[in-house]
Amino acid sequence: MSPAPEAFYVLDDTEAGASTVTSTSHTAGPWSPHAQHGGPPMALMAREAQRLGDGSRVVARLTCDLLGPVPVGRLRVEAVVARPGRSVELVECELADADSGRVAARAAAWLVPRVDSGPVAGLPTPPSGPATGGEGAVPPGWHPGYLDAIEWSWVEGSLEQVGPATVWMRPRVPLVTGEPMAPLERLMVCVDSASGASAALEITQWQFMNTELTAHLVREPAGEWIGLRARTTLGGGAAGLAQAEVFDEEGFVGRTAQALLVRPTPGA
Repeated sequence: MSPAPEAFYVLDDTEAGASTVTSTSHTAGPWSPHAQHGGPPMALMAREAQRLGDGSRVVARLTCDLLGPVPVGRLRVEAVVARPGRSVELVECELADADSGRVAARAAAWLVPRVDSGPVAGLPTPPSGPATGGEGAVPPGWHPGYLDAIEWSWVEGSLEQVGPATVWMRPRVPLVTGEPMAPLERLMVCVDSASGASAALEITQWQFMNTELTAHLVREPAGEWIGLRARTTLGGGAAGLAQAEVFDEEGFVGRTAQALLVRPTPGA
C-alpha cells in the first residue's frame, strides 16, 4: 500500500490495453482497511476501457461485476475490444490481484459515437445543488479510507438515516497519480455509493451488499460534482434493488441500478 496516498491508485506500469497499479488507503471501503469500496475499481476499469479509444466515442452503458473482495494492494487491469463496429463498440475489462492472479472484477462497456448536437427529451428535474447540502456524519465504526477521500454534500438523508437520499459527491483526490480525472472516472468513483446512501434497513441488523452495478448514461458528466438521487426497493426476499438518478450541476446524466443481497447481520 502506498505510503503517500495522493490518489486512489499509483500507476506502476502501463502498456497497450493494460495497466498495473498500487492501491492507496483511499480505496479502502467502510468495513475493512484491506478491502476496497466498489467505486475506485469500477472507475479503474472505466479508465482502461477508455484508453483503448481515440476520444471519438462515449460510454452509453457500463456494467461492472464484483467477483469477490478487491484487495487494497497491487492490481492489474486489462481491456479488449470484444465487438468492434463503426456505430457501436463493446469493450470488456478484467481486474485482477496482480500478485495472486485472482480475478476480482469484470466490466463491459457499450460505446457510441460522440455527438454534441443531438435531441433532448424526458430529462428529470435536477435536485438543488451541492451548495444547499450539508456534510453529514459517518456512522461509528466505519473505516475512513474511501469516505474521507470524498467530499459529501447531503441534500436529503445521510449515511446515518434509513430511507431515500439525495447527495452530491466530489472526489478529493484523482483516480491515478499524475492524471486528471476523466468525467466517466469521476462518475464511477461515486455512483456505487447509491446503495449505502439510500439504505432501507438498519446496518446493525441487516446486510445489503451489491455485487454489481449498471450505469446507463445519456451524456458525459461535466464539472467536479456528481449528484445521486437514490432509493432502495425491497420485495420481501433475499434480493433488493438500489437505483439512482445521476446528475451534475448542469442537469441529468443517467441512471444506475445495483442488485442487492439482503440478509440478517450475523449475530444481530
